[in-house]
Amino acid sequence: MKRFHVHLHVDDLPQSIGFYSKLFGAEPARIESDYAKWMLNDPRINFAISTRGAKPGLDHLGFQVDDATELAALKSRAESAEMALLDEGATTCCYARSEKHWITDPQGIAWEHFHTLGDIPVFNEKSAAGGACCTPVTAAVKVAIKAEAACCAPAPAVKSTCC
Repeated sequence: MKRFHVHLHVDDLPQSIGFYSKLFGAEPARIESDYAKWMLNDPRINFAISTRGAKPGLDHLGFQVDDATELAALKSRAESAEMALLDEGATTCCYARSEKHWITDPQGIAWEHFHTLGDIPVFNEKSAAGGACCTPVTAAVKVAIKAEAACCAPAPAVKSTCC
């Protein structure tokens, strides 16, 4: 079964945690110094906020799946539709170890398809080791999207985002 995923960037994490906790009638399932996540069942959503973005607002949308078979089905659907796809495979981000891939809609909104395999103590193992934050939508995907764009339609902008 899939769980809808929304990730927002916020300016004030404690204020936003208070707001969304009241809105959802539930406390976050996980809170870190720069991140909070609610795993709600009604509606079935993985709603995350973080202070890691360049500006407040929507970072990305997605679907979290319960098993590898569902993830493979989402990937197959995207490939069959000839969507530009970035397959990250096994990766770490958002305090979790996951298997994931990304697609980007015509407006440039990144969509993450992922299967969470477990928690980790840092936002991203690459950034903890001094590397860059996760970059799910890369220049390679931007080039692929531009190559697939129709002649009369502008290629969608691809935003670099972090989990």
